[in-house]
Amino acid sequence: MKSITLVIICVLMLNSCKNKTHESTENQVKVENIEYATFGKEIITNDAIAGNSMVAHYKTMNAGDSINSKIIAEVNEVCQAKGCWMRLKLDDENEVMVKFKDYGFFVPKDIKGKNVIVNGKAFVEEVSVDEQRHYAEDAGKSAEEIASITEPKRTYTFEADGVLVAQ
Repeated sequence: MKSITLVIICVLMLNSCKNKTHESTENQVKVENIEYATFGKEIITNDAIAGNSMVAHYKTMNAGDSINSKIIAEVNEVCQAKGCWMRLKLDDENEVMVKFKDYGFFVPKDIKGKNVIVNGKAFVEEVSVDEQRHYAEDAGKSAEEIASITEPKRTYTFEADGVLVAQ
């Protein structure tokens, strides 16, 4: 009798510990009344840090350093060719260039201004003039804006293996 009572108590305790704010459906996650569409690897919203907090980590990193991270931030810009990269606003002065691991997935091209959660590796890199011009072209920048890119740039970069886009 004691064993059955103990089992029942354990089951009830485990059930009560579940986080009720997370509901998974096919390719959507619902967190505190916000639905997210999933792209790439399925990820959860736990432990995502705000973009402005991530700036402090990026500022201490050297080119070639990387850390595993999960960031929540607003989309500033998306590749208009096929959704193969995006730029996220970290704070008023900084943004991060997000690419997708092995180009294994893409995001919708119309998500500018939406909040996203990205999971993967954060790192700092030097971006060549040619690569900067390529991204500017993908973003639909004018020929004048593209021509004004003349120097390599230290860039905050993120390789995402999974992305959640707020609906």
